[in-house]
Amino acid sequence: MTKGRFIDQMGREVQIPNVPLKIVSLVPSITEFLHFLGFDKEVVGITKFCIHPKKWQETKQRVGGTKNLKIDHIIALKPDIVIGNKEENTRDDISALEKKLPIWMSDINSFNDVLEFINAMGLVLKKEDNCKDLIQSLKDGYKQLSHLGKGKEVLYFIWNDPPYIAGKGTFIGAMLEQIGFVNACKEERYPSIDSLPEFRPAFVFLSSEPFPFGNKHLSKFQNRFPGADVLLVDGEMFSWYGSRMLDAIPYFNDKFKDT
Repeated sequence: MTKGRFIDQMGREVQIPNVPLKIVSLVPSITEFLHFLGFDKEVVGITKFCIHPKKWQETKQRVGGTKNLKIDHIIALKPDIVIGNKEENTRDDISALEKKLPIWMSDINSFNDVLEFINAMGLVLKKEDNCKDLIQSLKDGYKQLSHLGKGKEVLYFIWNDPPYIAGKGTFIGAMLEQIGFVNACKEERYPSIDSLPEFRPAFVFLSSEPFPFGNKHLSKFQNRFPGADVLLVDGEMFSWYGSRMLDAIPYFNDKFKDT
């Protein structure tokens, strides 16, 4: 089988068959993206957290969690390509897999990283036209959303106890900026707010994932940030990259049009 040489987003060289017929996805948002591209037969393995599309969760072989992969199960599937992510998968799991299989690793911390990922997948998976169309739709759609936040500061909580927030160098932070908000957290990655100075944001967003914030948490954060609008937000819209970002366009517009 003829193979092509590709460089993934971690700068690694990967040899992949020119027409991958068997694919394993190690990331929920990538699984959904592969469904968007029409790989219903080709995708043979997904993680237990790959909840979209629902029918795949019920029919595809599950290969463990994103950070606790069943290495032997993945190898036994004999995929032509395994697609993972630097943040979501562990170094040990990827090291074990790459000894046996071609692993293409994504590394996504900005809007442009997403566009680069989609473009690369178009080349790797021979879906150039579909991916070019998606890239253009995302560029056009998010250009219309750049005014929504009006430059107001926001804190985005991903966990309750301890209270972790999304900081710089995260895709969530990039999405906040993309729709016109300013991330009040200037620390890298996901710090605990208890270790940081006091904030006076205009908004506090409580995400639905990975911690499932709900109505019962609103008063706690409203008391802590009395001058802020405290809102529950759909975490998938802020943290899932790829085709989900199309769904996020009307969600953001509706959610924040009156901010």
